[in-house]
Amino acid sequence: MMSSFMVSPSTPTGYNRRIELAGMDLWLPNRIDNVYVYPGEINIDQLRQALSQTLSLWPFVAGRILLENDENYIIEMCDNAIPITVVVNHDLKEWPFNENVIIEADDQLFPTFLDEVPISKLLPNSLNEPLVRLKLTQIVQSNEWVLGISWYHALGDADACLHFSHALSQMYQRMESTLPKPIFERRLWREHEVQPPILPIPKQFIDTKPKEEYAEIGHDFNANYAPLNLHFSGEQLARLQTLAGGNNVSRNDALTAYIALTLNRNCYASDDERRILHTVTVVNCRGIDDSIAPRGEVSNALFMLLSDDFDQPDSLSNIAQTIRRSLVKLRSLKTLGNEIATIDRKMRENTKMDRTPNPKRIPHELAVNSNYRYDWAGLVNFGYKDQCRFYTPGSIPLYLRIFRLNPKKFENAWIPRDRHGAEVSFRLEKNFIEPFLNAWKRDVSENFQNISK
Repeated sequence: MMSSFMVSPSTPTGYNRRIELAGMDLWLPNRIDNVYVYPGEINIDQLRQALSQTLSLWPFVAGRILLENDENYIIEMCDNAIPITVVVNHDLKEWPFNENVIIEADDQLFPTFLDEVPISKLLPNSLNEPLVRLKLTQIVQSNEWVLGISWYHALGDADACLHFSHALSQMYQRMESTLPKPIFERRLWREHEVQPPILPIPKQFIDTKPKEEYAEIGHDFNANYAPLNLHFSGEQLARLQTLAGGNNVSRNDALTAYIALTLNRNCYASDDERRILHTVTVVNCRGIDDSIAPRGEVSNALFMLLSDDFDQPDSLSNIAQTIRRSLVKLRSLKTLGNEIATIDRKMRENTKMDRTPNPKRIPHELAVNSNYRYDWAGLVNFGYKDQCRFYTPGSIPLYLRIFRLNPKKFENAWIPRDRHGAEVSFRLEKNFIEPFLNAWKRDVSENFQNISK
């Protein structure tokens, strides 16, 4: 049984104000699809009321996207209604997936828990097409309730999506948000601000591809690469951090360095064309400089940072500390605005030519997009503390996606949550899956005592 209804802001607050998007926001063919699973009821009327109140505080989300002068992309805050679809599922015995955060993008069942934002309908002018859609599924046999949130990427990145989802969860519980007040205005980068960059531009933005080639690239991913989902406990990450340089590096640095090291030693040792020699890291720029992106800004405040090459690609500490030095250099770089302006211009150029950043693997490069700082399951728990599980689709070759571990349940009891553990997911050439897994299992059984040698 399925029903659907539209939810409008409780008090219109948009007043048709317009926010022009920066070039960095122009992830137009993309959306963020997230699913949350709860062990008990989500009250529909309460959810409807919470969404209505949240939209009054977030008129940007209740807007529509417009294109003016064939180059200026705008969100008009027109107090649009947002749809909620409700499904009562009698067929499933229980939630059909395990605790892995990442679900493969070609899975046929996972999208049934989402009402996906229809990207193709949004431009050139979207009229009243919603930019966010919700779907609530009750699995009757297990009394689990599943909330799917589909979010148009031009509204903002993962930070922005989580910010809104947390606000909705808190409003449902009649509690205040613990995150900063949302800021919808953003800095626009103009042509005169672009100077020759100090940092190298990632090749993904230079060697762009037309959207038509994505299907062929996706076929190659499925044919030649297989997914890996690795779980590390908080204790194991602490051990890796100690071996990689202690407080001089972060747990993210240590985990990334461990993956690179394991690839170099066990998969690419005799293949100089494949060895990992640097990383490209997706960096959240919020809070580095308020004139660039203050905390709470609802935008795509991202920068892809190329690390320096590793002097010793077989050394855990050298890899980790090289990554850390590159990140520190970025955060202290007085010309960060110019670096962002350069990428912003490239994004505008690519959008005008209907091209997108190249998803193919770059030789010698390991990409990193870490969500370890974000507790998705904890911040969007709708009152089910340490009992909410979070899921999102998609793994990419040699592209690390890092998340906090989901809570686990054994029979009818919830196991105390490992708040410092992490899941890392990526795709790897199929012939290297077994040697990589064997090396990882050996390292875990030896408490990583040999990896720093």
